[in-house]
Amino acid sequence: MANTPQAKKRIRRNERRAEINGARISRIRTLVKKVETALAAGDKEAASVALQSVQPELARGVARGVLHKNTAARKFGRLTKRVGALA
Repeated sequence: MANTPQAKKRIRRNERRAEINGARISRIRTLVKKVETALAAGDKEAASVALQSVQPELARGVARGVLHKNTAARKFGRLTKRVGALA
């Protein structure tokens, strides 16, 4: 158990940050699923609109330190490729 005031504060801060970061990751996953659902339905217009909402959220995740930049680039690249292939 934490003995120093600094360690106790660190535990409180980490709990708050974990909650915020978890919400961010959840939001990103939800948006990615919307793109994948539109792709599965074959709806290119809905998929491209959903893709446009995913990109800034992925970038925000990278900026906030929730995602690694290569992970975000990989996810966005693969989704973009799949949306582009839908004809």
